[in-house]
Amino acid sequence: MLILVVEDQPPLLRALQLNLRAREYEVLTAATGREALAVAAASPPDAVILDLGLPDMDGTHVIIAFRAWSKAPIIVLSGRTSPGDKIGALDAGADDYVTKPFAMAELLARLRAALRRDVRGAAAAAELRFGPLRIDLARREAQGADGEVHLTPLEYRVLACLARHLGSIVMQRQLIREVWGPERQDDSRSLRVCIKNLRAKLEPDPRQPRYLITETGLGYRLRADNDAPPEAAVHGAAGQ
Repeated sequence: MLILVVEDQPPLLRALQLNLRAREYEVLTAATGREALAVAAASPPDAVILDLGLPDMDGTHVIIAFRAWSKAPIIVLSGRTSPGDKIGALDAGADDYVTKPFAMAELLARLRAALRRDVRGAAAAAELRFGPLRIDLARREAQGADGEVHLTPLEYRVLACLARHLGSIVMQRQLIREVWGPERQDDSRSLRVCIKNLRAKLEPDPRQPRYLITETGLGYRLRADNDAPPEAAVHGAAGQ
């Protein structure tokens, strides 16, 4: 899982980076709001840990800008303790609020909880079934009749985005925005290559897709053998 840490205090930034990497998260860092938005756009994170007191802008503006294109969990980490600050951050789109000083174990527990909620809250099955192939989006594991099937992080991101709208059309621009970030909005070629690679792994006959359907002029539709109505599609999500 890719975590973006936005913090302007170098010692704390290093401590967060070391603790997250020790738990096998990939970590991106930023020390300003503008840098955070640029980094997130270039490499969309699975979650964000965000300080509000940034040198160039208030963290709530970062939350609002990030929420314009991403639903990834945001955990605010701030020395501001007033109810107004907390309410403002949560109303802007943050998922949780941790005040400084803090216990690292508590922050990591809140991060795990936010990632679990993100999986359960998405209108997607935790496990997708395509014939003999089983894909666990929460654990990012894929098993076929002959054993493990390798999917890249990018392929999991595309599948997760499609699975949140299982059975429905997802517009091409929405897929690109959520997976690659807003700066790559016109990069339809990368999306087509990723879809082609996914079909080679998912479909019995990639030339006649039955699971990953192209909706000409619009985008793509994901079907699975365990398709369910949106309100019943979430079941058994495991922790991330």
